[in-house]
Amino acid sequence: MTQNSNSPATKGQDTNTLQADAGAESQSSRLKSLILTCLKIGLISFGAPTAHIAMMENEFVRKRKWISEDQFLDMLAAANLIPGPNASELAYHVGYVRAGLPGLALGGLAFILPAFLASAILGAIYVKYGALPFVGDLFYFVNPLVLAIVIDTTWRVGKSSLKGWKQFLIFGLTIAASLFGGNETVILLSAGALGVLLHYWLKQKQQPPLALWSFVPLPLLGLVPLFINALPILENRLVQIFLYFLKTGAVLFGSSMVLFGLIQNDVVNRFGWLTAQQLSDSITVGQITPGPVLSSTSFIGFLSGGWAGAALATLGVFLPGFILVAVTAPILMKLRESKVAQSFLKGVNASVVALILMVAINLGRTGLVDVWTILLFVVGLFVLLKFEVTPVYLVITGILLGVIKAIFLK
Repeated sequence: MTQNSNSPATKGQDTNTLQADAGAESQSSRLKSLILTCLKIGLISFGAPTAHIAMMENEFVRKRKWISEDQFLDMLAAANLIPGPNASELAYHVGYVRAGLPGLALGGLAFILPAFLASAILGAIYVKYGALPFVGDLFYFVNPLVLAIVIDTTWRVGKSSLKGWKQFLIFGLTIAASLFGGNETVILLSAGALGVLLHYWLKQKQQPPLALWSFVPLPLLGLVPLFINALPILENRLVQIFLYFLKTGAVLFGSSMVLFGLIQNDVVNRFGWLTAQQLSDSITVGQITPGPVLSSTSFIGFLSGGWAGAALATLGVFLPGFILVAVTAPILMKLRESKVAQSFLKGVNASVVALILMVAINLGRTGLVDVWTILLFVVGLFVLLKFEVTPVYLVITGILLGVIKAIFLK
């Protein structure tokens, strides 16, 4: 796909062209293709949320051209500014652009459903046998290939976003802030404000625009769900599970791995739903199952309350993000028409690239453990960059290698 110009006129033309193409299809046709594509991504996306986002970029932008690269980055930036799992919120955004509110709901459900089923089934196996086979072998081969997918996406998205010294300055400052342990949400909001300063205010040579206040609802909407945190936990176990994970999803910013830091004391010590080992195993389940890492809540819910517990835990943790995207998606599309909005999102987009790179570095520390994993990463990255292979084939290759090692090389 030809890269978009940074000019507002070109952005508007590109967006209008994509919308016109979508409008040529019937609503039912758009919904069907959206559901099948999101279901496919939910079935084949493994690893960190950045790997899921990489596959979405490949499907939505490069392969199907439903949205432009700039739209994709804007949606990703908006997803980073509100609580909830970023990959799922990105699916909601694309679903909204593709088919309105029905697309937002059904596209998101299709993406989450495979992860829910896989995690709940593993929960049933875990309850019966008390362990999950092949985990170590799967991680050994899949992690380096997932890292290759993330690096490939960082490179492709970076080429679109990092144009000019202003964007590289924001990118570098984000790297520095991340190294000093800065909060991701604060970093993104600061990058957006710096984008307005560099791309709009200095160019216009006037006072900072009052229109900047139009961005206040985005971060503030992330604070509104804090009110939910005051809700009492009732006596019924299933009600407890739903309300607890609803509260957790409403305050979950940044990486999905933050989930386990938030719930560790409660599910182990306060409620006694899981042992410390079972919570640790739930992290593994979130990594080896397809779809969003937060699907580990389905595993936790199953161990706490069976199939009903798995369903309610999943609904609770994903519902706040769904509601917030439903509110902010129409605002995002309107903000794209504003020069101030474009400047803000330019700054955030450069910051997003840096944050993805930092995630890749952390993945490298855990995934590249010896010369063989390094070699596997290099080969995977070469195949992606040179031949533009669909990322799922790398994931499938890693899974097959893990199964072969577990069965034949023990």
